[in-house]
Amino acid sequence: MLKILFSPSENKKVGGVEQQKELFGSNDAREGILSEYNQIVNSRDEEKIKELFGFKKFVDCEPYINDIFKSPLMPAIERYDGVAYQYLNFNTLDKSAKEYLLVNSIIFSNLYGPLLGGDTIPNYKVKQGNNIGDFIPDKFYKDRFSYQLNLYLSNSDILDLRAGYYDKFYEIKKPYTTLKFLKGGKVVSHWAKAYRGLVLRAVALNKIESIKEFMTLEIEGLSVQEIKVMKNKTEIIYNITNS
Repeated sequence: MLKILFSPSENKKVGGVEQQKELFGSNDAREGILSEYNQIVNSRDEEKIKELFGFKKFVDCEPYINDIFKSPLMPAIERYDGVAYQYLNFNTLDKSAKEYLLVNSIIFSNLYGPLLGGDTIPNYKVKQGNNIGDFIPDKFYKDRFSYQLNLYLSNSDILDLRAGYYDKFYEIKKPYTTLKFLKGGKVVSHWAKAYRGLVLRAVALNKIESIKEFMTLEIEGLSVQEIKVMKNKTEIIYNITNS
């Protein structure tokens, strides 16, 4: 089966109802970093909270001041609401496409580390690149979860749609495929998020099970320009054909 690695987003939907279940790997491995986050968020230390969240005004922090161990929960693939997720548009997918993403996507959270799309999480806020107390999230999760991820992915094809920053959380040790998007001959950076979302949507709608199948997938607005193979990495370079 194909597994798709994906980035989180700083924007998130509020609300949720689901009860907590065991997250990918184990909840125990996350206990220290989650407790540290919860302590800072509920400390009433406005400067520390603003620094953690990446806000200049404390009023912007208030929606995220909660006890994450008692907050409403929502599947990760639904909770995130940045550009990539808006173009994925999860709620408009059919039931089987949704179920596909719940079990076949792996999202790398700045707070929770690797999550399956169906793992339920609360609303939270950590600015990308920030430490959580003494915890360095990318180093912490790379140390804690790389072995489990290697095992989990050992018999799967991998499509890596993460932004480059999240390579720090997990280094893939087997052959994998990644994408690059060009517009007018130039690499697209910010709007690559939108095309990653569109690719993920197409993969889910077509229930793609392997990289071989993915290679034959036609995605509206994209055409393959080149395929590069570098050691265990295959990079598909797409031209953006729509305006």
